[in-house]
Amino acid sequence: MELIALLSSGEGSWAQVSGLIKHGEWDKILLLGDDFSSQFRIEEKGNITEFIKIDLAKKIQDLKDDFMKKLKGKINGTEVALSIASGNGKEHMALISALINLPVGIRFAALTKDGVIDL
Repeated sequence: MELIALLSSGEGSWAQVSGLIKHGEWDKILLLGDDFSSQFRIEEKGNITEFIKIDLAKKIQDLKDDFMKKLKGKINGTEVALSIASGNGKEHMALISALINLPVGIRFAALTKDGVIDL
């Protein structure tokens, strides 16, 4: 399964994304974020990781459209694992709406003390 993770401006929330990448078994990893988020670095375990630059300051409809445009054709399956541990409500709504409209199913992924779980 592919992991899609939003990286927003709060570096503290990036630990959750880092943990998901390190401890999960992913076919592909798509990281979405702005210029600031491009600073995110993770030691890969042979995963195919792609950073997709998004202007998170856009209005919600424009942000949704941008997510859809940049994700179209990059998702191979019918379902993705999604991490929205980073970001705000506007960004989350735009990303979830874009994924649903592509269309692709969503499983929320989180790292817990017991490992990676689907919510």
